[in-house]
Amino acid sequence: MSRAPLPGFVPWPEDLAARYRRDGLWEGLTIDQMVARTASRDPDRIALIDGALRVTYGGLVAGVERLAARLHALGIGARDRVVMQLPNGDAFVFTYLALTRIGAIPVMALRAHRHNEVRHFIGASQASAYLIPDVIRDFDYREMAAEMQGEFGHLRHVLVDGHPGAGQTALGPLLEEAGEVPPAPPRPDPSEVATMLLSGGTTSVSKLIPRIHDDYVLNARLCAAAGGFGPDTVFMAILPLGHNYNLASPGILGTFYTGGTVVLAPAADADSVFALVEREHVSVIAAAVPLIANWLNSDVEQRFDLGSLRVIQNGGARLPPELRARLRQRFGCTPQEIYGTAEGLINMVPLDAPDSLLLESSGCPVSPLDEIVVLDDDGRPVADGEPGELVTRGPYMMRGYFDAPEKNAEAFTADGFYRMGDIVRKQGRYVYTEGRRKDIINRGGEKISCDEVENLIFAHPKVKAVTLVAMPDPIFGEKACACVIPKPGQSLDFDELIGFLRAQRIASFKLPERLEIMAEFPVSPVGKILKRELRERVAARIAAGG
Repeated sequence: MSRAPLPGFVPWPEDLAARYRRDGLWEGLTIDQMVARTASRDPDRIALIDGALRVTYGGLVAGVERLAARLHALGIGARDRVVMQLPNGDAFVFTYLALTRIGAIPVMALRAHRHNEVRHFIGASQASAYLIPDVIRDFDYREMAAEMQGEFGHLRHVLVDGHPGAGQTALGPLLEEAGEVPPAPPRPDPSEVATMLLSGGTTSVSKLIPRIHDDYVLNARLCAAAGGFGPDTVFMAILPLGHNYNLASPGILGTFYTGGTVVLAPAADADSVFALVEREHVSVIAAAVPLIANWLNSDVEQRFDLGSLRVIQNGGARLPPELRARLRQRFGCTPQEIYGTAEGLINMVPLDAPDSLLLESSGCPVSPLDEIVVLDDDGRPVADGEPGELVTRGPYMMRGYFDAPEKNAEAFTADGFYRMGDIVRKQGRYVYTEGRRKDIINRGGEKISCDEVENLIFAHPKVKAVTLVAMPDPIFGEKACACVIPKPGQSLDFDELIGFLRAQRIASFKLPERLEIMAEFPVSPVGKILKRELRERVAARIAAGG
């Protein structure tokens, strides 16, 4: 690094950093330089579509430079942490890139976060600025921001996309072309922290994941290559842009790396999404299991022209083979599974993979230098095909959570491998996920893979969506409960489900011992089913005698 590392940041070992630069993995580009390089090749190409707004690459770079200069003049500088809670929109894209242009560090909060999470993000990062919308639906972010201003003396700026409250600054005028533009600030070194992402956080308060410019540009580049991205790619973003999946895996940054076009979807329902596919000739959609399940229960392929659609990606949780096959059959596109973590490792199934991999696997690492090992409960490597915990290290894997030495001691092995916390089987370089370690149900010593049983239940003709969770049992410790959303107009009872599963000839201990019929599942802001909440609901019903 050109100067001492940011306090709380765990830097790369110098020998590895030098190797990655020498081998061209790290290109020595900041994130905004990556976009500017693409713009220099074709400034008139459309980079971003948000409703009626169409932004060229030249216009994107000019707007980023203008906003960066104004934010810098406001007092936001290099290494300042900025909690960024903007919804998907052009303001998000311009502001994110402008902050990286300054060398400020966006901390990527999600729109659904509230006081408890935001308080943690601001305190843990020592943020000096906070970026918010004014009001979404019935929630006023300005009031929450005012509360944070009263609690944190280091929170000097609150910028509002909309009408600001007292002591807050409107973002809109800073984005406008008109008005004075101060001198351009210096660029950061590519080895500086570029972004802080959030760890999963569904079972505890999220930890902060620092990603440097060098490794995050590589992340976007490798994922874009694995996704077949190029100048002709029209990528649709639906899930939050603040999540690693939609930001850089491949996401909007992978699209910008290759010169494609980003289309921001205003909603996730089938009609909104596929009308936009038809209008903008979208070729790639980044989706998640709940969205895909809903789309497959619609008739959109009969009402919209989907001829441009080439790939539907799935991330966040494994898409069952049954649904992958239906996607290809119904929409005429390739399903692409993406499995990884904001901490680093990304696995993607190659688009030309045989069906045995395309429909079944969770992909292979996007870099040949990604090291993956599967360990048993005693920390010993297991043979291919045997289940265990996945550990990894590589050229875009963080070296530690921000300012969290105790968490880092738990998260890494002694030789620097990051513990993914996922149970997988490995065949060569391909991995097959079997769920989180906490998603393995331990029924009196017999281990039940939730993923395996869920996939069998998905094949039932009456089932729209399913998730398997542990329920408490005084004798076995845990038993399996199947939470099912039936297809419209269908009903399913417990005996019918068990009869169907027995016909699949699975071990009796894997059979669910309770069925919960639901209208919907609780999901996180990025579309992950909140299994912990479901477990708590089921346990409460059992305790109440339900």
